[in-house]
Amino acid sequence: MAAKNTIFSTKTTFNCHGHLLDLAVPVVMGIINVTPDSFYDGGRWNSEKELLLHAERMLNEGASILDIGGMSSKPGATEVTEEEELRRVLPAIAALHKNFPHAILSIDTWRNTVLNEAVAAGASLVNDISGGSKDPVLWKTVAQLKLPYILMHMQGDPSTMQLNPAYQHAVREVFDWFKEKILQLNSLGIYDIILDPGFGFGKTVKHNFQLLHQLSVFQLFGLPILAGVSRKSMICKTLNLKPVQALNGTTVVNTIALLNGASILRVHDVKEAQEAIHLIKELHAAVD
Repeated sequence: MAAKNTIFSTKTTFNCHGHLLDLAVPVVMGIINVTPDSFYDGGRWNSEKELLLHAERMLNEGASILDIGGMSSKPGATEVTEEEELRRVLPAIAALHKNFPHAILSIDTWRNTVLNEAVAAGASLVNDISGGSKDPVLWKTVAQLKLPYILMHMQGDPSTMQLNPAYQHAVREVFDWFKEKILQLNSLGIYDIILDPGFGFGKTVKHNFQLLHQLSVFQLFGLPILAGVSRKSMICKTLNLKPVQALNGTTVVNTIALLNGASILRVHDVKEAQEAIHLIKELHAAVD
């Protein structure tokens, strides 16, 4: 397929500490929450055996990245201590790295100390929901360690973000925020950036669908786009479902995201996301 298709981004390769992440064709990031309170899979992967079986299944189904998080960011969630976050994520990352040494492991954190320890344990990508706003040292560490960095937009913080999210123009404001943050990151020598508009993070259902509809606008930055919509409220509230019932809706929204330029799908269900990517690849190949 040619690079003119909207599922492609200008920057397509990332060095994750010796592992090549190739986004010339969209990939799947599998979510592994080692938390008791995440909105969908909290408490499921707290034993090493369950964790490894789940990770193996995701990798066999085609996940290119495993994203490990130790602090819930669902609406209304409160922060856990740094010590608790470390206690949750470090054994998980170490076990995953030992058993799947070729897997790209992402650490979902905004804390500099957690990032350092996670990278030492085997992580090679950082997924920061705070966009650098929570820990001023984090970006310096990202630069020093030469890590690819996922820059996510969030209005407020998880404890308050859904109380009354408001924008004059959601897409334009997220775009302007990205522009400012990218310049700041570049000034530190950070160029391996992936953009995440932050579906569900300080947005109403309408804001989320506005961002989804105009997702391709963010391709103007020449950077890959991550879409994290898996089983989220934009689907559940629209269809009057619970997260456990939202797989079909997730696949539909993921497909729209792919058509509008997403390069990474962050999901709980790898097989279905990989099937959506395969079908979109065939669609684009048919019109080349």
